[in-house]
Amino acid sequence: MATQLPGTVIIGGGQAGLQAAASLREGGYTGPVTLVAEEAGQPYQRPPLSKDYLKASDGGHAASPLPLRGPAFFAEQDLDLRTGTAATGVDRQAKTVTLADGTVLPYTSLVFATGARNRELPTEGIDLPGIHGLRTLADAEQLGAALDTARNVVVVGAGFIGLEFAAAALSRGCRVTVLEFAPRPMGRALTPLLGDWFAGAHQQLGMDLRLNEGITSFEAGDDGRVAFAVSTTGDRYPADLVVAGVGVQPNDHLAAEAGLEVSNGIVVDANLRTADPDVYAIGDCANFPCEHFGGPFRLESVQNATDHARHVAKVILGEDAPYRELPWFWSTQGPFRLQMANIVRADDETVVVGDADPANPRFSVFCFRDGILAAVESVNQPADHLSARKILSAGLEITREEALAEGFSLRAAYKERMALVGV
Repeated sequence: MATQLPGTVIIGGGQAGLQAAASLREGGYTGPVTLVAEEAGQPYQRPPLSKDYLKASDGGHAASPLPLRGPAFFAEQDLDLRTGTAATGVDRQAKTVTLADGTVLPYTSLVFATGARNRELPTEGIDLPGIHGLRTLADAEQLGAALDTARNVVVVGAGFIGLEFAAAALSRGCRVTVLEFAPRPMGRALTPLLGDWFAGAHQQLGMDLRLNEGITSFEAGDDGRVAFAVSTTGDRYPADLVVAGVGVQPNDHLAAEAGLEVSNGIVVDANLRTADPDVYAIGDCANFPCEHFGGPFRLESVQNATDHARHVAKVILGEDAPYRELPWFWSTQGPFRLQMANIVRADDETVVVGDADPANPRFSVFCFRDGILAAVESVNQPADHLSARKILSAGLEITREEALAEGFSLRAAYKERMALVGV
């Protein structure tokens, strides 16, 4: 039996879910809005967990998670936040969501903002004490405490999360070994040029980054805890703390059980709507048609989550327009602030602009397709990043010849282009 009037039910209490709720209210939505969050406690920001939170918890001073909204927000906006209970079923014919505590929520619109979960590492010894993933606040709290006594840290996977954690552990005085099966770090997200640069830069900081080397097994010590990581080369690395960061998988099982199409995420159209006109998916769990990628794409970033959320709120409120926001990303790895505007491709023509000396880097990688600027990767160069986002979002064309001319700057180019159109 339903317990309230139908309205919008949002499954997921992360960045996407909360932004969708906030944007609905900002847009004038007056119906009930219910957020279902599986984790207990107030919703918090996830990105700092792998870097700022771990660094701040050094020396026994516990860090506090950054809340997504203040405690008064939900009452002020008349949002029904259900924490510590999972959605266990969706009946699309009855238009209801059932929760683990037995509550049945009716809906007129349903938004999946279920995010993603850590990919499992099917490795012998993976269940040994001392081996962790990093996705939730509870994970970060356990790792923060473990870093107080850890000496030899092994990280499996040189993606964003793995390298962010590795840099934090290095700053805490740990000996850090990173095992990466691929030939360069962050290979799915960066150009080969910048991936190779990061490999060298992290090694200069003292990180033992092992490329083309995966994990075979973990071995326990006399105390039953993890003591060694054995790689695909047969080498045994001392490890009293291990973090597995080998990617994530979308939380799309509930949608699949409800009869919705899933393929590396919940399949949606350009309006972020599933084949069911009253059901949507946003953020890490959504596989959407991305015009910047040129086809179906699933994107794991805060920008994508919040922009999806703002867009889906407009659609629920009656707007009919495709999602076209420019993807952008960031990662802080020790002294390196990495920012990316748009999705790069392995075959992009790349040009380095600025000082790429790892000792004090301030540079950008301009990526060209058919002679036109298509994406920009920046290291400790936030002005370039912001200007690149403006240029690419506005669809302004910057040629390779123009970008390589003496005295060129992205910021000046943007201002000149906008002045020409009277903006």
